Amino acid sequence: EPPDTPNDFSCQTQDMRIVTCTWSQGDTHLYGRHSPKYTLFEEFSQKMVPCTGSCSDHCSCSWDIGQQRICNITVTVENPLGKKTAMDVFDVTHRLYPAAPFQLWEECTDTKITLYWKHRNKGIELFCQTEVLQPDGTVELHNSSDTHLDYGSITLGGLQPYTEYTARVHCGAAKHFWRWSEWSKARTIRTTESTPSGKLDIWREITQVQGGRNVTVFWKQAPSFRANGRNISYEVSWEKVEDGSKPESISFSSVYNSTRISIDNHSYRISIMAKNNINCSLPSVLIIPRATGFVQENDTLFCSFLGTEELKEEQVNGRDDGIFISWEPRHIYDSYIIDWCNYPTLQPCDLQWKRFGPNTSSALINSAAFVPGVRYNFHIYGSAANRASLLEKKTGYVKELPPLRDPTVEKVELTSNAVTLSWDYHLTNESGFVRGYHVYVSPVQEDCSLKGSKKHVLPDDSVLCKYTIENPEEKRYTVKHLLPNTKYKLVVKAYTGGGETPIVSFKYIDTPFNSNTLYLLVLLVIVPSLVAAICRWKMKWVKECCCPVIPSPNKSKALSFTEFKIGSEKVLKISDCIPDMLAVDSKAKAQKL
Repeated sequence: EPPDTPNDFSCQTQDMRIVTCTWSQGDTHLYGRHSPKYTLFEEFSQKMVPCTGSCSDHCSCSWDIGQQRICNITVTVENPLGKKTAMDVFDVTHRLYPAAPFQLWEECTDTKITLYWKHRNKGIELFCQTEVLQPDGTVELHNSSDTHLDYGSITLGGLQPYTEYTARVHCGAAKHFWRWSEWSKARTIRTTESTPSGKLDIWREITQVQGGRNVTVFWKQAPSFRANGRNISYEVSWEKVEDGSKPESISFSSVYNSTRISIDNHSYRISIMAKNNINCSLPSVLIIPRATGFVQENDTLFCSFLGTEELKEEQVNGRDDGIFISWEPRHIYDSYIIDWCNYPTLQPCDLQWKRFGPNTSSALINSAAFVPGVRYNFHIYGSAANRASLLEKKTGYVKELPPLRDPTVEKVELTSNAVTLSWDYHLTNESGFVRGYHVYVSPVQEDCSLKGSKKHVLPDDSVLCKYTIENPEEKRYTVKHLLPNTKYKLVVKAYTGGGETPIVSFKYIDTPFNSNTLYLLVLLVIVPSLVAAICRWKMKWVKECCCPVIPSPNKSKALSFTEFKIGSEKVLKISDCIPDMLAVDSKAKAQKL
C-alpha cells in the first residue's frame, strides 16, 4: 500500500549549524528494494538531502545549514505505490536544543553550595534548571540564567551543615525556549561542618545506696538536634548546686548513650554537651534534688529517712497501636516526661523516655519492643526549671494473655452437701491483670446442674457448673447444694483480660454421708431394734419389773396362823398376835370383833 504521511515531523539544532529533523513512519508492509525512501528538501537553499539511514519507529536526518537562519524543509517518503510529504518552516534560533551541561564542580560552606558547570553552546544565552535531591527524599528545582560564555552557575542556600545533597542540571534557550537539554550527570555534594545545633534530650535514673546515690544519666539526639559534623563526642559534667564546687567531667565517644555517676545526698547539677570538630552544642541540664529527708544544719549533715506516701499504681489498658497514658496536668510544670523499660525483666532494662509540652495531658506510648503478656510500668514526671518530680504511676499491657499458671488449692473443707476451697495465688508477674477466679464443679459420673451456677461446656460436650469470684483478693469459696456420698471433680482457674487457660486436670473429692440422716436412722430403726432384742433377752426380768404378779393374800405368811374361820375366810384373832398399834374405827365395830 502507499506510504503514510510522516507524523510528528520537526527540526531542531544544538549549535545553530547542524539541523536534525525527526519523524515517525507508518507501516507499508513493503520490504527490501521496495521499502520506502526518504528525501529532505530545503526550499530557500534548494538543497536536497537523501536519507540513507535505516528507520525503525522514528527516523532522523541531519545536515549543515551554514549561516542560514530561516528554513523551509520538506520530507518526502516514496515507495512503488506512491509518495507522501510533510513540511516544517522555522527560525533556527527558535529551535535550539542545547547540549547537556558537563564537568560539574562546586564550592561549599556549611549552609550554601555554589554549583558550576560547562556547556558547549558558547555565545548562546541559556536558561538552566538545577534539580536538588534533599536528604529526606524530596526534590527541589532552582532556576538560573547563564550569561557567561564558558560556564554556568547557581548558588543554593538554606542547606543543612554536613549533609549530602545530589544535584543535576539541564538547560534551554533563554530567548526562544524550545525544549530542555538532556540532564547532566548527577553530582553528590556534602556541606561543611558547623557547631551542633539544638540540645541533647537527657534523662536519669536514681538509685539510693549507702551514703549517697547512683545516678545513671542517659542521652539521645532530640528531633531538633543536629550533630552538624563528624567525630561526635559527649561531655558529661556534674557539680553541687549549693556550694558551687569545681565540677567533675568525663567525655564519651559517639557509641555511648549513658553513664553512671556516684553522688552524695546533696543537690547536683548535671549537664551534657555534644561536641564535633568545630565546637560544642548548648548544654542540656538536669537538677538532681537532695535525697528525701536529707537535712543540713549548722554545717552538720545527717539523713532522716521520713516515710513518704507511696503513689498508687493505676492500671491502663493497651490497644493494637500501643498503650494509652493520660495524667492530670499541673500548670506549674513546663514539660512532662514519661519513662518506662522496654525489657522489664532484664538488667539493664533499656530505659526509654519521651518529653511532652506543658499543654499535653495524654500520650500513646508504643515501641517495637512491646510484646503481649508483658507488664510495662510507666512513671510520669513534671519538670520545672530542669527539676523533675514524680507525679503518677501507671502499669499496663499492650495485650493481656491468659494466666501462666493455675491457683494452688491448699485446703478443702467437706460436708455432706458443701465443699469450701481455699487457694493461694500471687498476683504479680502475671501475663495480664487477674480480674478474679472461676470455680468449676461436676459429679464424676454425670453432668452438673447445681443451683446458683452457670453451665460451662467442655470440648468433649461434658457440662460443668461454673462459679465466678470477681475479687482477685478473695481466695476462698464454698460450693453448696452437693449430694452426700458422691464423687465430684473440681478445679479453680484465674482469669485476666486475656481470658483463662483451658482446663486440663481436676481435683477429686468424695462427700460424706449426711449425719442427720444417720441420726434419724439410729433413732427410728436401730434403737427400737435394740430395745426389742434386750426385752426378748430379759423378758422375765422385764416382766417382773414392768408387770409384777399380784400376790394372793391366801399365800401370805401373815395368814400362817391357827385357823379360825368365819364362813370360808380365815380370821385372825387379836389374841394370836401382839400388835404395835391398835386403832378402832368405831365402837360398834369393836364390839362386833
